[in-house]
Amino acid sequence: MLKKSILFISILSALTFQACSNDENKDISSSVNDMVSANEYLLTGLDSKQYVVKKKDNGFILEGAKGKVVIFDIFATWCPPCKAAATHLSSLQEKYKDDLIIIGITIEDKILNDKLLDFRKEYTANYTLVNSDQNRRLTNAIAFELKLGDRYPIPTMAMYKDGVLINHFIGATEEEFIDSDIKRALGK
Repeated sequence: MLKKSILFISILSALTFQACSNDENKDISSSVNDMVSANEYLLTGLDSKQYVVKKKDNGFILEGAKGKVVIFDIFATWCPPCKAAATHLSSLQEKYKDDLIIIGITIEDKILNDKLLDFRKEYTANYTLVNSDQNRRLTNAIAFELKLGDRYPIPTMAMYKDGVLINHFIGATEEEFIDSDIKRALGK
């Protein structure tokens, strides 16, 4: 009888603590979900600035970027073509300062900001790099809209203006091709 009582109390205790643990996770999840809707992504830049991206029809809009071309650069710090693309993107960001916003979104989960800062410095990635728990969610949504599948290649760049897809690029892409699409989107 004593063995049964101890077993019952052990099982009851385990279930009680498990339920508390799940409730805590639900509270955290619901508070994050309250802040970010299913069609909204909150990204944090290395400078701690917040960027809100919203899903619109078949495209994505960066809040506060009306009339500007937005390039979402999906990359990883260990990827050789991504490293090469950083210099080209920086050059384009400099050339189109007021008309272009480049958001570098790493696919690396839980990467340290220091590692992204090292990437920026070493490969002259002078544009916005974001490091957020929303990165993977947004990159997967972009890849889904571009019909790239679950295991999409990197770098992948998706170019939008006011939520409309202009073009996307996969792999190492010549700066001139990206430049040409930016000019076309801006009517230049």
